[in-house]
Parts: sequence; structure tokens; C-alpha cells
Amino acid sequence: MPRNARRKRVEKRNNASGDAAEPTKGAGAGADGNNNNSSSSSLANVKSQEDLDEEIESGSGGGGGDHPRNNTKSSNGRNHNGGNGLSTSSRKVNAPSRADPIMLALTGNALRMSDVQLLHGPHWLNEAVINFYFTYLEEVKYKANDDFLFITPEMTQCMLYMDDKELQSILIGQYNAGRKPFIFFVLSDSRSTELGGCHWALLVASRPDNAFFHLDSYGGSNTVSSLELVTNIKDVLKMRQARFRNVRCLQQSNGYDCGIHVICMADQIADYVNRYESVDGVPPLQLDVVKAKRSELIKLVASLSGHV
Repeated sequence: MPRNARRKRVEKRNNASGDAAEPTKGAGAGADGNNNNSSSSSLANVKSQEDLDEEIESGSGGGGGDHPRNNTKSSNGRNHNGGNGLSTSSRKVNAPSRADPIMLALTGNALRMSDVQLLHGPHWLNEAVINFYFTYLEEVKYKANDDFLFITPEMTQCMLYMDDKELQSILIGQYNAGRKPFIFFVLSDSRSTELGGCHWALLVASRPDNAFFHLDSYGGSNTVSSLELVTNIKDVLKMRQARFRNVRCLQQSNGYDCGIHVICMADQIADYVNRYESVDGVPPLQLDVVKAKRSELIKLVASLSGHV
């Protein structure tokens, strides 16, 4: 289906049904504590609650900022921005609140107390945790590895509905994706230009493998979205002949751990690629890794922020 026709169909559906439901606010950041040796310069971006709230109130900080992920406008004037252009909980994270203080911020991605609290129980994680975690992987853990690019959920959702000119501007112009061997995307099951949805899955573009690897912890629920994204971006990435590979992976045993699975899978694939320069052959995710990840994320946030 032509992209413009698909966009009009979605807009028509949105006008008929109202705004898509927003996911619950999520929590973010994580990797095991043994990988903080490259974090000193990036952690200089961690600011105090007062500084962040002052910047948010003045419109110069918080979830916005000058990072390419946060300040992106398409050729038609629409903001492709989780904090401004999309109806997501990122706008809620950006709102200053003394009752819900910012615990940690890294490159414009803030975690509030309510976000971190979601890691303590059986809760679904929204884009806040994934945004922060992907920023952590790119800016801290794998800062020395220029082969990786981590695309946040908001931007991935926008890319489903961008035309080639917009994709060229974002992927090539801002992200330099044409020179990145490995690109990680987080997919929602939302059928809208707004993020929404209730399930996350992972897509990894690998130039060395000439393939797009799709990993879904809930029976392939997001396969359609993944195929649509690949169709939309493969020409701009000059990966037209790349195969789409639906990878069998560990399945979640409940209705709320899809975000944890995405984080664990991204972590495991990035670690494997960092050593072997290929996604093909990555070992399956183990259940004990998934079970331990929430505690690891809480410890990481505490270690970076100084809060318990």
C-alpha cells in the first residue's frame, strides 16, 4: 500500500475512534553494573532535580533538548518527537512535579520516581524505560562502539508513516544510519501515528548479515508492524535485498514483561555483536536473565543517580 494512502487510512481511523490510549508511564535504564567503565563523561549529563525542573519549566531541558532523538521535525512541519509531536507519556515525564521528582536524566531522557517504582512490581513498562535504556546502551555502555545505533520507540513509530524524504533526513542526515552496521528498533503494536499500544518487540537491522531480525516474546504479535517498518526503511538504508528473519526467542509467561524481554534481548544481541560482529548465531535468551533484569535495572539507576 502506498505510504500516503496508509497514512490517510490511519488518520481517518483516528478521527473516527478518538485518540489512541496512552501506555502507563514506564521506568528506564539498565545493564549490569560491570559495564560502567565508559560512563564518566556521559554521566556528566545527570542533573539535580532543581536544575531539571527549572529547565523543563523554561522549555530548555528535560525530555526535549538538542539530542537528535528529541528535536526532530519532518518536511511537512510535523514534529517527530516523543515529547512534543506524539501523544505519549513522555510529555507527562517532562512536566515538572515535586511529588514525582526526577531520579535521573541522561541525554534528555528523564526517569521520575513513579517510573522507577514500576520496576519493583509486575508492571508493564512503557517507552520511558526503553528510551532511557537505549540511551544508556548508546551513550554509556557502547559509547566506544560506533557500529551501533539505537532508535527509540517514538521515532520508530514515526518512521512507519514517514515518506522517503523524511526518512532520508532522519535516518541518514541525523542518525548517520547509512554507516551503522547494526540498528536496533523497538516496535509497538499501535496501529496509529501515535505511539500507544500495549506490546513491545525488537527489530535489528544487520548489514553484515544482510538481514532484519525480528524478535517477539509474545507469539509474533508485532510481526505486521515489523514488516511494515522494514518495507518503509529498507530502500533508504540501502538494504533492499536484506532478508526478513522472524527469530524464535524466549516467550514471556505473563502479560506485562514484553519490555523487559526487549531490554534483555537488545542487551544480549549487542553484547554478542560486540564480540562476533554478527547477529546470526546469537544464543537464546535464558529465563533467569529475564527474572533478574528488574533488580539489575533498579541497582543501575541507583548507582547512576545516587538514590536508593
